[in-house]
Amino acid sequence: MFAHNDRLALLVSGLGPLGRMPYAQGTWGSAAAVLIAPLVFFPLPLWARIVLLVAVFVVGAKAADRTEKILGRKDPGHVVIDELVGQWITLLPFAAPGPFELIAGFFLFRAFDILKPPPVRASEHWLPGGYGVMIDDVLAGIYAGLCLVILAWLRGA
Repeated sequence: MFAHNDRLALLVSGLGPLGRMPYAQGTWGSAAAVLIAPLVFFPLPLWARIVLLVAVFVVGAKAADRTEKILGRKDPGHVVIDELVGQWITLLPFAAPGPFELIAGFFLFRAFDILKPPPVRASEHWLPGGYGVMIDDVLAGIYAGLCLVILAWLRGA
């Protein structure tokens, strides 16, 4: 898919310029995912959000795989499309989250993505190449989403 267009692979895997930020690229990618979700993710019905997540996962994995080859590094900081998928998985249970859910979801996902509790860290090796880059953020998103649902329930939302 990206074999002949390295610039496109870098653009997609880095979510445009975010992958080239001088520091905390993953945090910038997560923040962007939260900011654009009300425009492109939440308006969709649940089934369409799931289809979108699968499509972004597959395209992101292929772009991440090519980016690893271009940059000569495993899971380079440049790749932030995985943060978008993980962040949106965190928010998936909510049709129209309020500010509390958006902010808490952001911090919960970042915590699980950085700390990588079992089996999140191990999952990076379950799949080859770009799919391995993406899968740990899927699991971090599932953990964060479960915690966010519990927090929302405790708040009575």
